[in-house]
Amino acid sequence: QVQLVESGGGLVQPGGSLRLSCAASGSIFTIYAMGWYRQAPGKQRELVAVITSGGSTNYADSVKGRFTISRDNAKNTVYLQMNSLKPEDTAVYYCNTEVLSVAVGRGDYWGQGTQVTVSA
Repeated sequence: QVQLVESGGGLVQPGGSLRLSCAASGSIFTIYAMGWYRQAPGKQRELVAVITSGGSTNYADSVKGRFTISRDNAKNTVYLQMNSLKPEDTAVYYCNTEVLSVAVGRGDYWGQGTQVTVSA
């Protein structure tokens, strides 16, 4: 089995910063792309940013220039540095990754979600 544990969410004022972390653990052989998604109330879940195993990144237009995704392959961890936060960034943020597990083969996994609230 593979588990994803997220941390770093919270309440921040507009213009502030937060850093999200997501650590993968379990019977992992290889981690492929890692990404962050978010879902605001009444809206569909959307991709925020993704990083490949080689380090290539892609961002939603709404966060380009403000958010930075990175990963530490030695720690099986992906990060999302969020700067210049806006109220419209308020959402539950989910970590997602595709993993080749020794035990169960290739699979897609989600974290439990972490709330980010941007409000004065």
